[in-house]
Amino acid sequence: MVPQDLPSRPRRNRRSPTVRKAFRETILTPDNFIYPIFVHEGDENIPIGSMPGQDRLSFKNGMIKQVREARAAGVNQVVVFPKTPDNLKTACGKEAFNPNGLAQRSISLLKDTFPDLEVYTDVALDPYNTMGHDGMVRSDGVVMNDETVYYLCQQAVSQARAGADVISPSDMMDGRVGAIRQALDDEGFTNVAIMSYTAKYNSAYYGPFRDALASAPRPGSEDWKIPKDKAEYQMDPANYRECLREAALDEQEGADIMMVKPAGAYLDIIRALRDSTTLPISAYQVSGEYSMLKAAAAAGYLNERDAVLESLIAIKRAGADLTLTYYAIDAAKWIQEGN
Repeated sequence: MVPQDLPSRPRRNRRSPTVRKAFRETILTPDNFIYPIFVHEGDENIPIGSMPGQDRLSFKNGMIKQVREARAAGVNQVVVFPKTPDNLKTACGKEAFNPNGLAQRSISLLKDTFPDLEVYTDVALDPYNTMGHDGMVRSDGVVMNDETVYYLCQQAVSQARAGADVISPSDMMDGRVGAIRQALDDEGFTNVAIMSYTAKYNSAYYGPFRDALASAPRPGSEDWKIPKDKAEYQMDPANYRECLREAALDEQEGADIMMVKPAGAYLDIIRALRDSTTLPISAYQVSGEYSMLKAAAAAGYLNERDAVLESLIAIKRAGADLTLTYYAIDAAKWIQEGN
């Protein structure tokens, strides 16, 4: 059949690589990426079984080598996650604000080695406490909000003293952004920014991350009840409007960047925050998303390069200015190859 006379044919604007590139609305660059790195005290890198291609990096050698590779690919932003030895974990997670702790030493070493590197941190107690929760757990199983915020402020200040550029509270305690902002300002760290985990959902996609840091909630006992999950303080995956309330509060309290976590299953939430604020928006392509892509590629079900870049474009198209992704180095290299 001969097509009818069509005055408008969208395919004309897709007819060649040059035209397609000229009209491309969403441009992905390595500048958009924040690379999450896991650090431990050992001398050798330790592969993370549930995250193929990712390691717990050895302090000094492994960490510095990996960050140097990231910078060579054009990625100049990292977020540090320390693997705390079990013997240093306590009920209140006080190792979180040890000035000589692994996180603090890692931050200092990174800034000393790469002064222009943008170093983000994680503020929460789950890598440091014996319960595996982002806050302190009372014996009856209640995760205490205000008492936790007091310790989070100490953690944030200790990270700023170590040289952190951006403090990232991931705990989802009420009021922590304002309290941390005040604590930083009181100590003279007015230029240290806050990237708040504004809409962090109680997601099933975090499993490999908790494996990497051994930070999953621990079993409770008759004497000390421990919530089996983080549903009491992380957001319900069924909820949309709630993210707007969290965003309004975080902006009011002084957040500089607002994050959505996870990214891929929450593109509507990224768009909701993008449309509700002028602040930059970040999104975390979390460990479960990474591991699913890796598994599908290893099985031959997907072209890894194409699927990863498509997923990252989708996150940016939804409204994210920054994306935390374990694919940061690979994606940056693929983008360079494409140019």
